[in-house]
Amino acid sequence: MIEKDIYRPCVAIIIVNKAGQVLWCRRKNQNGWQFPQGGIDGNESPLEAVMRETYEEVGLGKEDIKIIKETDEWYKYDVPKDTRKYFRKQTYKGQKQKWFLAKLISSEKRINLSANRPIEFDKWTWVNYWYPLKACISFKREAYRKALNNLSGTYNNISKDT
Repeated sequence: MIEKDIYRPCVAIIIVNKAGQVLWCRRKNQNGWQFPQGGIDGNESPLEAVMRETYEEVGLGKEDIKIIKETDEWYKYDVPKDTRKYFRKQTYKGQKQKWFLAKLISSEKRINLSANRPIEFDKWTWVNYWYPLKACISFKREAYRKALNNLSGTYNNISKDT
Protein backbone atom coordinates (compact mmCIF):
# COMPACT_ATOMS: atom_id res chain seq x y z
CA MET A 1 0.00 0.00 0.00
CA ILE A 2 1.48 3.36 -0.93
CA GLU A 3 1.49 6.17 1.60
CA LYS A 4 -1.29 8.22 -0.03
CA ASP A 5 -3.55 5.20 0.39
CA ILE A 6 -2.61 4.78 4.05
CA TYR A 7 -3.01 8.34 5.33
CA ARG A 8 -6.06 10.45 4.56
CA PRO A 9 -4.98 13.92 3.33
CA CYS A 10 -6.35 16.61 5.62
CA VAL A 11 -5.90 20.19 6.75
CA ALA A 12 -5.95 21.80 10.19
CA ILE A 13 -6.11 25.44 11.22
CA ILE A 14 -5.03 27.45 14.23
CA ILE A 15 -7.04 30.68 14.43
CA VAL A 16 -5.58 33.45 16.62
CA ASN A 17 -7.72 36.21 18.14
CA LYS A 18 -6.71 39.78 18.99
CA ALA A 19 -5.60 38.68 22.48
CA GLY A 20 -3.21 36.10 21.03
CA GLN A 21 -5.38 33.15 22.07
CA VAL A 22 -6.27 30.26 19.76
CA LEU A 23 -9.67 28.79 18.90
CA TRP A 24 -10.23 25.41 20.57
CA CYS A 25 -13.34 23.37 19.78
CA ARG A 26 -15.14 20.43 21.38
CA ARG A 27 -16.40 17.56 19.21
CA LYS A 28 -20.17 17.24 19.30
CA ASN A 29 -21.42 14.61 21.78
CA GLN A 30 -17.86 13.90 22.92
CA ASN A 31 -15.39 15.31 25.37
CA GLY A 32 -12.61 15.54 22.78
CA TRP A 33 -11.28 18.98 21.89
CA GLN A 34 -9.31 19.93 18.79
CA PHE A 35 -8.49 22.57 16.22
CA PRO A 36 -10.83 22.78 13.21
CA GLN A 37 -9.69 20.22 10.66
CA GLY A 38 -10.97 18.08 7.84
CA GLY A 39 -10.30 16.15 4.69
CA ILE A 40 -9.21 17.45 1.33
CA ASP A 41 -11.89 16.73 -1.28
CA GLY A 42 -11.17 15.68 -4.87
CA ASN A 43 -8.92 18.15 -6.61
CA GLU A 44 -9.01 20.79 -3.84
CA SER A 45 -5.79 22.49 -2.87
CA PRO A 46 -4.95 22.46 0.85
CA LEU A 47 -5.81 26.19 0.99
CA GLU A 48 -9.22 25.61 -0.62
CA ALA A 49 -9.86 22.73 1.78
CA VAL A 50 -8.92 24.69 4.90
CA MET A 51 -11.18 27.58 3.91
CA ARG A 52 -14.09 25.19 3.23
CA GLU A 53 -13.53 23.23 6.45
CA THR A 54 -13.21 26.41 8.53
CA TYR A 55 -16.53 27.63 7.18
CA GLU A 56 -18.24 24.25 7.56
CA GLU A 57 -17.05 23.67 11.13
CA VAL A 58 -16.98 27.13 12.72
CA GLY A 59 -18.81 29.40 10.25
CA LEU A 60 -15.81 31.63 9.48
CA GLY A 61 -15.12 32.60 5.87
CA LYS A 62 -12.47 34.50 3.93
CA GLU A 63 -13.86 37.80 5.21
CA ASP A 64 -13.35 36.62 8.82
CA ILE A 65 -9.83 35.20 8.81
CA LYS A 66 -6.51 35.99 7.19
CA ILE A 67 -4.20 33.05 6.48
CA ILE A 68 -0.75 33.97 7.77
CA LYS A 69 1.23 30.78 7.17
CA GLU A 70 0.93 27.28 5.72
CA THR A 71 3.34 24.56 6.79
CA ASP A 72 5.56 23.06 4.13
CA GLU A 73 5.42 19.72 5.95
CA TRP A 74 2.58 17.27 6.34
CA TYR A 75 2.18 15.90 9.88
CA LYS A 76 0.91 12.35 10.27
CA TYR A 77 -0.80 10.49 13.03
CA ASP A 78 -2.14 6.97 13.29
CA VAL A 79 -5.65 6.43 14.56
CA PRO A 80 -5.72 3.51 17.04
CA LYS A 81 -7.01 0.35 15.34
CA ASP A 82 -9.90 -0.11 17.75
CA THR A 83 -11.27 3.38 16.99
CA ARG A 84 -10.60 3.68 13.24
CA LYS A 85 -14.12 2.59 12.35
CA TYR A 86 -15.47 5.65 14.18
CA PHE A 87 -13.28 8.11 12.28
CA ARG A 88 -13.73 7.21 8.62
CA LYS A 89 -15.60 4.66 6.57
CA GLN A 90 -12.47 4.20 4.46
CA THR A 91 -9.66 2.04 5.72
CA TYR A 92 -7.00 4.64 6.41
CA LYS A 93 -4.31 4.00 8.99
CA GLY A 94 -4.49 7.66 9.99
CA GLN A 95 -4.31 11.16 8.66
CA LYS A 96 -1.64 13.44 7.25
CA GLN A 97 -2.31 17.11 7.77
CA LYS A 98 -1.15 20.36 6.24
CA TRP A 99 -1.44 23.05 8.93
CA PHE A 100 -2.42 26.70 8.62
CA LEU A 101 -2.10 29.64 10.98
CA ALA A 102 -4.71 32.38 10.62
CA LYS A 103 -5.62 35.62 12.29
CA LEU A 104 -9.24 36.38 13.16
CA ILE A 105 -9.96 39.72 11.48
CA SER A 106 -13.69 39.91 12.22
CA SER A 107 -15.57 39.66 15.49
CA GLU A 108 -15.67 36.37 17.38
CA LYS A 109 -19.45 36.78 17.22
CA ARG A 110 -19.14 35.46 13.67
CA ILE A 111 -18.16 32.02 15.01
CA ASN A 112 -21.16 29.80 14.29
CA LEU A 113 -20.85 26.09 15.08
CA SER A 114 -24.18 25.35 13.41
CA ALA A 115 -23.50 27.13 10.13
CA ASN A 116 -23.58 23.78 8.30
CA ARG A 117 -24.78 20.22 8.72
CA PRO A 118 -23.70 17.93 10.15
CA ILE A 119 -22.63 19.97 13.15
CA GLU A 120 -19.17 18.82 14.21
CA PHE A 121 -18.53 20.96 17.31
CA ASP A 122 -20.86 21.90 20.15
CA LYS A 123 -18.63 24.27 22.11
CA TRP A 124 -15.63 26.54 21.56
CA THR A 125 -13.30 28.61 23.69
CA TRP A 126 -10.10 30.65 23.45
CA VAL A 127 -6.98 29.10 25.00
CA ASN A 128 -3.28 29.93 25.13
CA TYR A 129 -1.17 28.75 22.21
CA TRP A 130 0.44 25.73 23.92
CA TYR A 131 -2.65 24.52 25.83
CA PRO A 132 -3.87 22.18 23.02
CA LEU A 133 -0.63 20.19 23.25
CA LYS A 134 -1.66 18.99 26.73
CA ALA A 135 -5.38 18.77 26.00
CA CYS A 136 -5.59 16.98 22.65
CA ILE A 137 -6.24 13.28 22.30
CA SER A 138 -3.03 11.31 22.85
CA PHE A 139 -2.66 9.86 19.36
CA LYS A 140 -2.66 13.37 17.82
CA ARG A 141 -0.19 14.82 20.34
CA GLU A 142 3.01 14.38 18.32
CA ALA A 143 1.46 15.90 15.18
CA TYR A 144 0.17 18.81 17.28
CA ARG A 145 3.62 19.28 18.84
CA LYS A 146 5.31 19.41 15.44
CA ALA A 147 2.73 21.79 13.96
CA LEU A 148 2.71 24.12 16.98
CA ASN A 149 6.51 24.22 17.03
CA ASN A 150 6.65 24.89 13.29
CA LEU A 151 4.17 27.76 13.51
CA SER A 152 5.28 29.22 16.87
CA GLY A 153 7.70 31.80 15.41
CA THR A 154 5.04 33.20 13.11
CA TYR A 155 2.48 33.02 15.94
CA ASN A 156 4.80 35.02 18.22
CA ASN A 157 5.09 37.71 15.54
CA ILE A 158 1.35 38.00 14.85
CA SER A 159 0.34 37.83 18.53
CA LYS A 160 2.58 40.87 19.18
CA ASP A 161 0.83 42.75 16.35
CA THR A 162 -2.69 42.23 17.75
